Amino acid sequence: MKLILILLLAALGGCASTPPAPQRQEVVAVIDKVNTYWQATTPAREWAFWNVAAYHTGNMEAYRITGSQAYLQYSLDWAKHNQWQGAKSTDKSQWKLAYGETDDHVLFGDWQICFQTYADLYQLDKDPARIARAREVMEYQMSTARNDYWWWADGLYMVMPAMAKLYNITGNPQYLEKLHEYFQYSNSIMYDREEKLYYRDARYVYPGHKSVNGRKDFWARGDGWVFAGLAKVLHELPKDAPHREEYLRKFQGMAAALKKAQQDEGYWTRSLLDPQHAPGPETSGTAFFTYGYLWGINHGLLDRAEYAPVALKGWSYLTRTALQPDGKIGYVQPIGDRAIPGQVVDRNSTSHFGVGAYLLAAAEMVRYIDNSK
Repeated sequence: MKLILILLLAALGGCASTPPAPQRQEVVAVIDKVNTYWQATTPAREWAFWNVAAYHTGNMEAYRITGSQAYLQYSLDWAKHNQWQGAKSTDKSQWKLAYGETDDHVLFGDWQICFQTYADLYQLDKDPARIARAREVMEYQMSTARNDYWWWADGLYMVMPAMAKLYNITGNPQYLEKLHEYFQYSNSIMYDREEKLYYRDARYVYPGHKSVNGRKDFWARGDGWVFAGLAKVLHELPKDAPHREEYLRKFQGMAAALKKAQQDEGYWTRSLLDPQHAPGPETSGTAFFTYGYLWGINHGLLDRAEYAPVALKGWSYLTRTALQPDGKIGYVQPIGDRAIPGQVVDRNSTSHFGVGAYLLAAAEMVRYIDNSK
């Protein structure tokens, strides 16, 4: 009898620690507050590089939920400003795939994430000019023999969904064949089969690199890019697509691993398995994880009973701590590639990609609420 009572109390305690689901109008109000603040304080006419383009992947989901023409126009203005291109070089002999912020780094994935939003905008108005450059770049890339295009975890979010979207538009199976080929290369250098998580890139693979306490060092935002990227790919892929089950297994494996790393307050620390390496909340990773969990639940790919508490705790952090009174999203780790001990990340720390991730999570929370009725 005593054992049963202990188990019952533990179960009740677990339930009590899970925040209730918000009301739909509350979440829509959060989207409006966050996005209105961002668009009022940030010009649409910015470059098409990853940090800005990642925001637009969230803005498009905010548009789908709200129907706000202001949100749509903001992404349209950005796309037109960039002439529906990423890096703009026209000399294919000079196209580079290494890291670079100039117009000849056409094959570097951070210049290709913009194609996600261009593809989304194309679906609203099927003007071929909107995806002409995306097709030119990706179809040239796929014609090469190289498969090492995604050598860092972020690249899986930058380009995998773009290729899946372009497959849906063109019907060209090479998009899915090459997506899988590139994904296999990424797994060969960054994926930890034991932990079912991704190192940011080969430099951080254990034991060559360790956290301050000698543990494996998985960067939250890096795994956030992958988890969210897999959700986006699964969303685009037909049910009978080749390799879909492989993407699903990776997604579900990450979900189980990330659940164990969540902090009681709902956030994930910058070094997932060593909270003391860089303690305190971080919003971009937490938002990507929350989005991924909600998307998986909404599509019947993650068990609701097991993972809804994880998503709701993440959402509680996002609304109670990350969201500031004026609509700013704080506690976003600045641009980087790892968890850095001693780095200041506070309520004033914000960035395009953090807001984009936040909007993804908020939009998916609305769908979660709708699915719960």
